[in-house]
Amino acid sequence: MHIRGDHAELVVGGRLDVRSAADARTVLHTAIDDGVGDLVLDLSELDSWDATGLGVIMGAHRRAGRCGRRLVLRGVKPQMQRLLVATRLHRILAIEGGIGVESLPRV
Repeated sequence: MHIRGDHAELVVGGRLDVRSAADARTVLHTAIDDGVGDLVLDLSELDSWDATGLGVIMGAHRRAGRCGRRLVLRGVKPQMQRLLVATRLHRILAIEGGIGVESLPRV
């Protein structure tokens, strides 16, 4: 984790799944509780996530809101964007650059 300007940025790599959820949750909660402003979660190095990993992100989103902060997702890959659209979470989560729903390939 590194700090840039007036907000924290976390880069998540590998898999965010049931095996890594507890560790990810701890790191996210600490960053949210100890910082101010937006918390940018860079997912450009994330290979995949499962329902548990997505739940960790949603929990962090809710916690950030309770702390007067905002969780912002950056570098969301197309396959992850499709999941966010399918679950309609793209309407709730702040995603840097947004998601062009019409430009996503159909599966």
